[in-house]
Amino acid sequence: MRAPIQLDLHLPNFNYPGVGPEDVFDKLVDIATTAERSGFSSVTVMDHYHQIRVVGPPHNWMFEGNTMLAGIAARTETIALGLLVGGVTYRNPAQHAKITTTLDVISRGRAFHGIGAAWFEGECEAYGYDFPPLKERFERLEDHLRIARAMFTQEDATVAGDHHSVNGALNNPKPLRGDIPIVIGGSGERKTLRMVAQYGDGCNIFGDPARARHLLDVLRGHCDRLGRDPEEITKTSMAVIAIAETEDAVKAKLDAMRSAGIPEERIAGAAAGTPEQILERAHAFREVGIEGLTFSLPDVHDLEAVALAGETLAPVFNPR
Repeated sequence: MRAPIQLDLHLPNFNYPGVGPEDVFDKLVDIATTAERSGFSSVTVMDHYHQIRVVGPPHNWMFEGNTMLAGIAARTETIALGLLVGGVTYRNPAQHAKITTTLDVISRGRAFHGIGAAWFEGECEAYGYDFPPLKERFERLEDHLRIARAMFTQEDATVAGDHHSVNGALNNPKPLRGDIPIVIGGSGERKTLRMVAQYGDGCNIFGDPARARHLLDVLRGHCDRLGRDPEEITKTSMAVIAIAETEDAVKAKLDAMRSAGIPEERIAGAAAGTPEQILERAHAFREVGIEGLTFSLPDVHDLEAVALAGETLAPVFNPR
């Protein structure tokens, strides 16, 4: 079951000009339904408890991701929904699988299960979660992947893991499709991509097209060793995009990002350009084997920008 994230609008920020707490959910619904009409295949949110430095100040708004996805699911019809991605440090595997199954029922079969090894130590300290060494976090990730799949597909889930186990755990009703796609986030060559090959229906990696080519070669090597067909895995890459009809308008968007306090490293890493320039970048990813693009828009509150991005990139990644 391939992951349905060919063209994903990622929502890492919830502070929008002129939008207060009483209106922000309706704004998110407007963004999601505009994305749905414009050719996006999915909408995702981060799994964080406060804002991360590369996106904005820590005191900016942040919602519990699964709860917000459930609200959006009830107001949309076709787009897939999931976390990009959940963190194993604060997501019990069995409970997380139940939550994603609930989202699947609310959305009538549009949920996917996003998970990764987690990285934000300060967040765990702030909210009272352990932050074990990287080796243990990967062990927890493997436990999580095995338990989640069992919860999605087995009548009584029993899995003995190194740190998390289930013994006759029930997850009824089952997902509407009989299973739920699992997306694993991260670019680690030795462990993360091996787990993608062994357990994943989708991966989300970082870097430019040359880096993506290398990582996909590594993934294919893991698939070969495990006897997995790499075509069963949706291969996606993460980006920040600033798109406008003219180069002057693109420059104005980058200047607005600086005025909003967005870190220079995030601005420098953004793919910025006119539709023609963004298409050139998209085709470069397609040529190395990237099948899906998940990206955030710094001006996602501007529904015309959402529509322009979707209409530009859907023919490349999500043709109808």
